[in-house]
Amino acid sequence: MYYRLSAVLFPIAAILFVGSIIWGYQEHQEKNAILIKAENQYQRAFHDLAHHMNSLRDELGQTMAVSAASQGMQRKGLVKVWRLTSQAQNEINQLPLALLPFNKAEQFLSRISSFAYRTSVRDLTKQPLTQDEMKMLKSLYAKSGEVTTDLGKIQDAVLSDRLRWMDVEVAMASENGPNDNTIIDGFKAVDKKIGEYPENDWGPSAMSTQRIRSSKELTGQDMSPEQIKLKARQFIGMQAASASDVKVTEAGAKTELPAYSVAVKGAGGENVQMDFTRKGGHLLWYMNPRTVKVRRLNFDTARNKASQFLVRHDFKEMVPVTYDEYDHVAVFTFVGSKEGVRIYPDKVTVRVALDNGEVVGLQASDHVFAKKLLTPGKAKVTKEQAQQGLNPDFRVQDYSLAVIEDDLQQSVLCHEFIGKINGSRYRIYMNAETGIEESIEQIPENAKAVG
Repeated sequence: MYYRLSAVLFPIAAILFVGSIIWGYQEHQEKNAILIKAENQYQRAFHDLAHHMNSLRDELGQTMAVSAASQGMQRKGLVKVWRLTSQAQNEINQLPLALLPFNKAEQFLSRISSFAYRTSVRDLTKQPLTQDEMKMLKSLYAKSGEVTTDLGKIQDAVLSDRLRWMDVEVAMASENGPNDNTIIDGFKAVDKKIGEYPENDWGPSAMSTQRIRSSKELTGQDMSPEQIKLKARQFIGMQAASASDVKVTEAGAKTELPAYSVAVKGAGGENVQMDFTRKGGHLLWYMNPRTVKVRRLNFDTARNKASQFLVRHDFKEMVPVTYDEYDHVAVFTFVGSKEGVRIYPDKVTVRVALDNGEVVGLQASDHVFAKKLLTPGKAKVTKEQAQQGLNPDFRVQDYSLAVIEDDLQQSVLCHEFIGKINGSRYRIYMNAETGIEESIEQIPENAKAVG
């Protein structure tokens, strides 16, 4: 019996053993193939990064070398700088640097890209590069040269010592990984060197996209949690919540914008949420998450409820410009209005429940941080003159004077035309000083413009 059983099981065991060896070998081969592919991708991205950083330095030098009167060549050079920085950023994103502090280098490239793009798209014949911008180009050229040199050293080490990026990934993922990895140390040194670049050397073109909302922009004194609790109760109605139902927690204490998050227990058991700035106690955001099951109110009633709510809470001189509806909730966007001109940077969004007209949401951060204009200014170009610059096929449905922000986040007075072309609706802003297009935006199909 034993011999018969052995005669049957032994071949089966042998087959399984051989099969497991073959399977393990194939798995090993497939794993190696994946690792080799990943390593090749990392190596390609790194060497492309070194190449594009070297090209970036050369392009910055050539842009500075042309005559100040050669705005066309300057524009071409700046466009190439923008393209090269975009490529370098893309290559950084392909490297296993998620766990490595390389944010200063990425920010450096982002600001060069922003400066190059925003400078190249402006009319350099009317707004040529300033002395400060030329000075900044020289400092960028010098700093990019240092970065290129350091990346070259890492590249030489990678090639001569046959270093692998997969080892970098393993080293960063391991808590007890080696701290003397040549590639890791090299990138840390590059990031540290870039971090020493003075913040005040960046011109307004480069800094315009780096807007960080800060308490320095706000008015008023720092508020205590108890003062915020009182403001929250006043906002929703003192009778709607007792002091014990209001919980205040501090948020972002070590950031540019310290704030308080407030949770209020609602009548229906839901938690009403609010955020206030610590300085001045300005309301940034309010949300009542209750479910709205039916729609009883029409558009006009909902709009009036939203307008009354804003006036009641001291959001004055604001007009509705867009309307949308989701799950029986009307969503209105209001903007500031001064001397009949719409001030688009000064914006709030109001959510109105269509069952009873209760305001269940408010987004007011744009209003809190909007620049307070004393006057919107006067248009040098008439509506009729600006309208001549529109596409002949554009059918105008509404018009207003409006203030928007340009690419440099400067306030610009424009003629705003709302209309249709090619089956879609757009807002087209024509600069009220030059008469040329300043901006254009498509109005989503489900959104409605409110005139």
